[in-house]
Amino acid sequence: MVNRRDFLKSASLLSMGALAACNSKETAAAPAAEVNNPDKNFGIQIYSLGNELYAGNLADNFKRLKNMGFKYMELAGYDVNTNKVGGVDFSEFKKMANDAGLAIPSSHVNAPALFSGVAGRESRDGSDGQFNRSMIDKVAESFKKVAEDHAKQGIEYVIHPMLAYLKNEDDVKGFAEMLNKSGEVFKAAGIKFGFHNHNMEFARMVKGVDGFRLPTVLTPLTPADGPMIMDLLMDNTDPANVCFEMDIYWTVMGQQDPVVWLKNRANRIEMLHVKDFVVLGASGAMNFKNIFEQFYANGKKYLFAEIEDIDSGKQFARMEDSMKFITSQTYVK
Repeated sequence: MVNRRDFLKSASLLSMGALAACNSKETAAAPAAEVNNPDKNFGIQIYSLGNELYAGNLADNFKRLKNMGFKYMELAGYDVNTNKVGGVDFSEFKKMANDAGLAIPSSHVNAPALFSGVAGRESRDGSDGQFNRSMIDKVAESFKKVAEDHAKQGIEYVIHPMLAYLKNEDDVKGFAEMLNKSGEVFKAAGIKFGFHNHNMEFARMVKGVDGFRLPTVLTPLTPADGPMIMDLLMDNTDPANVCFEMDIYWTVMGQQDPVVWLKNRANRIEMLHVKDFVVLGASGAMNFKNIFEQFYANGKKYLFAEIEDIDSGKQFARMEDSMKFITSQTYVK
């Protein structure tokens, strides 16, 4: 399995048919609708900002995000070995964010025992790619320190953000059991544990074929081809232990309709990553209105804006344009 950045680049190229209508040339946010209320309940996944978040004064950068309209953030960059976020002590990081008026309800953390810089089958027990009981228990054990550190800071959710290498249906079920067992650790600490998707979770596990098959516009797949990874993960995890954070952009890139999933799996999807090709609203390809309305109808509240390209040097500007779009939409609460 490749690292997150390389995977996202290749996955985007493989699935561009899903957003064929979008304009690949970067633009400003789409024309704004009449402003209903600029005070929206919206957050940011700080991965979006890359190193820009830590350039200059971090406390001032938090205030800048607050002034854009963000109410809360989701962490990325927590280090289990140092209890730091982006090189900043966890407690200090949280205090600066809170002082700026930003809450921290959620954090993305890869299982320490599953991924070790370069994620792959070599980072697991054995070489057959199977999630055996020993590995499942080892992952859960490695999450205990994560749960302890996050519980001390009052974090509500810890989300596992990446799928591991899966070569067959048994692997998927083993990964689901790993999520279940890990969820028990967080539940004991008073934290909800969840999983975040990309487009590959909407691939199907074709019997007799190692690895998964991703659908495309020209080559759609059906249940007859094999079970979908996302269905297997949801069907083989306990709702009491594992929830899901749906990335709506990657869901569309997986040739799926987020609204359908929000309707059919209303009891499993707790939070959303809100994303577009670059700036929110700029492509015109994402049906944010229907997605948001269904999400609200499900009684959920946490929405995190995210941008994948973190090396542009334009992240704060892009986030500001994104929030201008969000705050101008009457359907956003």
